[in-house]
Amino acid sequence: MESTDHLLAEAKRYGYVDAGGVWLRPVLDQPARQIGLVKKTEDEALLYFRQRFEALRAKVDDLLTRMEASENKGSYLVKALHIKGLLRTYEGLGDFEELDRRLTEFEESMAVTVAQNREKNLAAKLSFIREAEELSNSLEWISASEKVKDLRQGWLKTGPVDKNMTDELESRFQAAIQRFFDRRKAFQADKKAMSSRVQTRYRELIQQAENLKNSDQFETTSRQLKQLQQAWREVNGSLPKKQASELWTRFRAANNHFFERLKAHIAAQQTSGAPASAEVLLARKRALAERAEALMAVPPQEAIHQAKALQAEWKQVGTVRGEESDRIWQRFMVACDKIFELSALEYHLRKRVDPASVPTSSAERARFRAVTLRELLKDDHQELEVLRDNLDKLSPSVANDSFRQMLQTKIRSFERKIRTKNDLIALFSQQAQAAS
Repeated sequence: MESTDHLLAEAKRYGYVDAGGVWLRPVLDQPARQIGLVKKTEDEALLYFRQRFEALRAKVDDLLTRMEASENKGSYLVKALHIKGLLRTYEGLGDFEELDRRLTEFEESMAVTVAQNREKNLAAKLSFIREAEELSNSLEWISASEKVKDLRQGWLKTGPVDKNMTDELESRFQAAIQRFFDRRKAFQADKKAMSSRVQTRYRELIQQAENLKNSDQFETTSRQLKQLQQAWREVNGSLPKKQASELWTRFRAANNHFFERLKAHIAAQQTSGAPASAEVLLARKRALAERAEALMAVPPQEAIHQAKALQAEWKQVGTVRGEESDRIWQRFMVACDKIFELSALEYHLRKRVDPASVPTSSAERARFRAVTLRELLKDDHQELEVLRDNLDKLSPSVANDSFRQMLQTKIRSFERKIRTKNDLIALFSQQAQAAS
């Protein structure tokens, strides 16, 4: 603590007594001003007002010390400005210019900091606006909605920018966000309307199938049901899983009912004692080919089991020679190959692909599957080249006949896999274009 003599000396340095009043010498561009009265002695009065100044200086020291230790220095600016405003009216004796200088330096440093922060805030908000404007055109409604929510939180947490830019930035950001929600609302309305149309179309096909399921015109009805199955695939509608499953179950039940009756009809002909004619055998194989082609509308995990069952049935039908039989066999084989490749694709997507990266819209999902198949094709082509190279290098010795036949079988298998994948890529591309 300073001695009384020193405090008194400092008081006289900055003030004086005149006509019973205590005066502060000119300071801060102000003339001398009276700050109090002498109540007892002049020295006591001067000392009192010096101590008042010391209290004010201690308050400034404490404020600036706490400010330096704080991460949020801006929170002290208002207090500093308040004290600075008191300096020209404060009743005390001391170096007010030194306090004013220190507070002014703090104010100026904070002005620089505020400007820097506002530049950072501006950069952050411009980034939010760019992201919002990009998201406003997104079709990935679920993931984009989550990102929009994060952007809103980030925007609210970001500090202010220059006042003359605030309204413009706020308007741009909110316009982009609103544009996204307007598009999502319109999409949901379209989806609802489309869902209604899809349900109506599926129910029409179910009704037609149910009207045919008890028909005795087996040949004609087989063709008609095949056409209904193709029409079902072409609807390519997206419905809630439970609802889609219920509709498909009804449609499949009507088809299965007819084809079970067809199988019973064929079995009855077989047990009649007379050998089945080539025409009957062709009809059986044609029905199996049609059923295999209809499996494209069945979920892959279920379809693969049905395809294997159809292959077992095919072997029991019997042999028929001729071009028509070859064409039906080709249809049946291609249909089964597609089912097996689709099953393999779905297995790959479940095991190797992050579910979050799989699109949700019909068009994007079809494009995604086409792209995935193209990637898988690269491996098939590489494997095929290795097999062909091994076959070319194989010695023509009779001892190698068994291995040669194995290589030729594998080559034909990979050629079929490649053709099937290309067919599926074309199918998915058509579905994507139709759903866009």
